[in-house]
Amino acid sequence: MGGVNAWHEHATLSLAQEGYRSGAARRRVVDALARRDCCATAQEIADDLRDGDRRVGIASVYRALELLDRLGLVHRLDVGDGTARYEAALAGGEHHHHVLCDRCGRVEQFTDGALERAIAALSERLDYAIDEHDVTLRGACPRCRQAVGP
Repeated sequence: MGGVNAWHEHATLSLAQEGYRSGAARRRVVDALARRDCCATAQEIADDLRDGDRRVGIASVYRALELLDRLGLVHRLDVGDGTARYEAALAGGEHHHHVLCDRCGRVEQFTDGALERAIAALSERLDYAIDEHDVTLRGACPRCRQAVGP
């Protein structure tokens, strides 16, 4: 979780350096992203921020996410369900990948050293300097496979 806490500080500092005042809605969106360990939709973030009379409207969440994306502070993931998901872009380059259930929409994160080595080898073979990559695997989660049966 240290990376996410560092991201929170980095995001807050970057916004200030870019001349953005610390608006309450934007600050709360940054806080919400820092508490998550994987991607979330704008609606999920807005739902996280429903707190009595201090609600953050969905339009404010979208504006904050668009700004964070434009500044490179979040990764925007389009996992094919028509809804973008967002997660903190850690400054050190640490990242994970995603596996998506096509049936129920469940998204989980994973890391895999062998996959990273294969991407590095592919980069050399293709003679491309790969700066970043996103891997999203699709299929049926254990729960959905069990519901359908063998």
